Amino acid sequence: MRPRAISAGARNAIISAESEVFVSAATAWEIAIKRAAGKIDFPIDQFVSILDEKGYLPLAIDSMHAVTAGGLPPHHSDPFDRMLVAQALVEGLTVATADPVIAKYGVETLAG
Repeated sequence: MRPRAISAGARNAIISAESEVFVSAATAWEIAIKRAAGKIDFPIDQFVSILDEKGYLPLAIDSMHAVTAGGLPPHHSDPFDRMLVAQALVEGLTVATADPVIAKYGVETLAG
């Protein structure tokens, strides 16, 4: 399995010094599950230090995120993507994604 690549524009926005980049706990959880299943090779034990090195900010999952994710329309079946949408809606964030379905939720995206 190869993740869909995001656009150069989205990548540039992420690495821009002016950007505040949040990385959801859902992302760490999904990577850990896929690594354990042998679907990806990623040094999950270094996840937090990689975030720190890049200057990315951790985004914990809280109850409002969970409630919002549970109430989303069924445009997307992936629970991790639904959580990212919920967090973006609650926190007023933009989602960097190559998945066009995410935009159906009315959340701002940096499209792939």
